[in-house]
Amino acid sequence: MNIQFGRRHALGLAGGVALGGLASPLVARAQAAPLKIGLVALATGPAATLGTHLRDGFQLGMRHLDGKLGGRAAEVILIDDELRPDAAVTKVRAALERDKVDFVVGVVFSNILAAIMRPVTDNQTFLISTNAGPSPFAGRGCNPFFFATSYVNDQNHAVMGKAAQDAGYGRVMLLAPNYQAGRDSVAGFKSEYKGTVVDEMFTPLTQMDFSAELARIAAARPDAIFTFMPGGLGVNLVRQYRQAGLANIPFLSAFTVDEASLPAQGDAAIGFQTGTSWTPTLPNERNARFVRDFEGQYSYVPASYAAHAYDASMLLDSAIRKTGGNLADKGAMRTAIKAADFQSVRGNFAFGANHFPVQDFWLAKVVKRDDGKFQTEHVRKVYDNVTDPFAAQCRMPAA
Repeated sequence: MNIQFGRRHALGLAGGVALGGLASPLVARAQAAPLKIGLVALATGPAATLGTHLRDGFQLGMRHLDGKLGGRAAEVILIDDELRPDAAVTKVRAALERDKVDFVVGVVFSNILAAIMRPVTDNQTFLISTNAGPSPFAGRGCNPFFFATSYVNDQNHAVMGKAAQDAGYGRVMLLAPNYQAGRDSVAGFKSEYKGTVVDEMFTPLTQMDFSAELARIAAARPDAIFTFMPGGLGVNLVRQYRQAGLANIPFLSAFTVDEASLPAQGDAAIGFQTGTSWTPTLPNERNARFVRDFEGQYSYVPASYAAHAYDASMLLDSAIRKTGGNLADKGAMRTAIKAADFQSVRGNFAFGANHFPVQDFWLAKVVKRDDGKFQTEHVRKVYDNVTDPFAAQCRMPAA
């Protein structure tokens, strides 16, 4: 069973035949039209690998659930947002109005999430972000129809701010793309780092040549750099960083060296550190099964984009099961989603009052496995069962 962009795929078959006249409620539900999930997964441009991880993670969850959510057959409609907010809004509106999707799931980049938030939630359709977590939506902009299975953008970066502080790095330079998640990354790092920030460098989201920024780093000779450069941006930055002879300056990051970019970064990334809510090596049974089956199915090592999307499929399954497959009662569905009654690949997981996870965070580093593949492995837990700093600002409005 393979999912391809631009097509609809029934990921389960409604089954059951009524015997002896009238169908039971369970059989009637089984014969109902499949649930529809609009899966927003970037498939265009240098960062498309992130969308592939997201798509395949959700797809594996559906395989583990035999193509059903809460016992009901499910159909996934894939939406390539093209990393263009206008295109994302147009396609998502079509999924809502023409395809009548029951849930919208996914989204890699925060500018895309910001663009589709209102169209989805104003339609009273539940939107579940599996990656993007802009801080405004965790605080005063929290929404009864929005949940995230990932994190608030700031949090992974705060992990690295604390790691830099703990390591005694007195002078650090910061490098990030100039959009909401990039600004959140810098704010997150600085929330925990108390040393001197030598320079803050913001680059266009499409920039692939970092020679000017690397020259500034070489001239300043900081104790470390911290960067957030996802996807293809991170591939180029890591390669150029090594080529520039800067590897003696510790490279701290989030979403820059991960399983989505490591195949292209290769040996250049070994030993570089990252802050994360998940790694393939986290020691729990659910995670071991997820990683093993993912690699067996897709022949590459999953990144957090895949892990959080996998969790989203399990979250939906648990919520729809709790409501008996009834999607009409939005209040009951919201309560069922918030219960988060599933086993996460991360271990500890619950929703806070703002519908963002309460979870653990880790310091991790890049390693090369015996089979020649690269992955991140957890080094130590930095935060235990932590709530994001914006939750206190959320006054969840009535639906």
